[in-house]
Amino acid sequence: MVQFKGPWAPAQGPAPRFPRLCRDPELQLQVQPLEHLGGVAPYFESQDPQASPDVPQGCKASRAAYLVRHAAIAANDFDYETYLEPFVSKVENKTIDWSKIPTLNFLADWSAPVSEEEEELLTRVGRLEATRLGVDLFFRYSHLKLPSKVYTSSAERTYKSAQSLVRGFEFDDNTMNVVSIYEGKQSGADSLTPYKACPAYSSSAGSDESAVYKEKYTKPIMARLNDLAPEFNFTMNDIYGMMEMCGYESYTEDVRYHYNVGYGNEVAGAVGLPWFNATASLLMSEAPEAEDLYVSFTHRELPPMVLVAMGLFNNSAFGGSPDKVNETMPLDRINYRRAWKASSILPFLSNLAVERLNCTGSYGYDDGEYYRILVNSAPQPLDACADGPGTTCSRAGFEKYLQERVDMFSGPNGFSEKCGVSYKNSTDSLSIYTDSGVGNGTIVGKRHEKSYRF
Repeated sequence: MVQFKGPWAPAQGPAPRFPRLCRDPELQLQVQPLEHLGGVAPYFESQDPQASPDVPQGCKASRAAYLVRHAAIAANDFDYETYLEPFVSKVENKTIDWSKIPTLNFLADWSAPVSEEEEELLTRVGRLEATRLGVDLFFRYSHLKLPSKVYTSSAERTYKSAQSLVRGFEFDDNTMNVVSIYEGKQSGADSLTPYKACPAYSSSAGSDESAVYKEKYTKPIMARLNDLAPEFNFTMNDIYGMMEMCGYESYTEDVRYHYNVGYGNEVAGAVGLPWFNATASLLMSEAPEAEDLYVSFTHRELPPMVLVAMGLFNNSAFGGSPDKVNETMPLDRINYRRAWKASSILPFLSNLAVERLNCTGSYGYDDGEYYRILVNSAPQPLDACADGPGTTCSRAGFEKYLQERVDMFSGPNGFSEKCGVSYKNSTDSLSIYTDSGVGNGTIVGKRHEKSYRF
């Protein structure tokens, strides 16, 4: 959950004093503001209408794999250095009597709610949310064997998110280890941060496209605020920095993520496919050493890339065409019918799951093995695989669907080729779950240790 900031935030605690519903003046609709904050939305289960995560009648989960984004942080370094800190410095250095300016008089005694020292750090609320997710998974899969390991990329915020989940997941102390996977730049696809080893991927991708819409929507806001305080000279970045004190402007971020880690980036599917292929293969495996549950933590980039590899949340599937998918995210206006919404698919602690189900007595369907995808607990129908109860598909259908996705992102469209890898020993596959070389990890520690605090 995000640590909300700004004059509307409470003195202590995670949630702002927003009314439960706000009215969108453009659409004349009532909306939940906390569900429209782009990539910094607090965790919520958003599909509308929300599909029940309950398994279909007669079915029971027998295995599952989860990919989870880390929990809430105060701010990342790019946003702090580009937007937050410059705006805060400008407010502090300008000699303006804010108390005499209506609607802006709160700035007279306002102080920044986040500091440079807090960059990238997991918040207390983030730890709590990760622990709650662990509890949720424990009850959802109470009939399955607990995982012996939880995997995580090596950054502190992902590692601590994994630790917090283990504390909620473990029934007894010290039954699960956390395994750290190094965030290297020459790992090929064999890590939980493969985009870092993809030379063709740029973390700044999408910035130019999102800036087009950012300039459009900030223009009237700048004019209004500069009319109130012309001596301050509000800029586009000032407006965006102000919004980042509580969350990102939603459509600008949807555009950026579309071109950065979504269908607008031609390497996204190739980077996301290895995790999907590896975990799906593990779920279908009959190897006795296979775990009932696989849980992995990463950053915001990988889950949406996996969604692209799966073909989910593709705007062009709803009236467009694959070769014109970028036209579904216009830069001069909002596509209100878009399927790609960062708030819905990529809030803090967003989680993507693949489940293997055993079904007996599901009316109208043969007894057997079925598979389904969950995104933030919401079952997601697969267009090319829908021959099972609910949103599931049969093993044969899932194998065919998986092979089609593998074929789509293999060879010249595979990780190494698409990423333009020039370093040696690159790989297009993910093997950390079966590679003994990653080690056994470390225990999280006793629950009552004083060193662990929320």
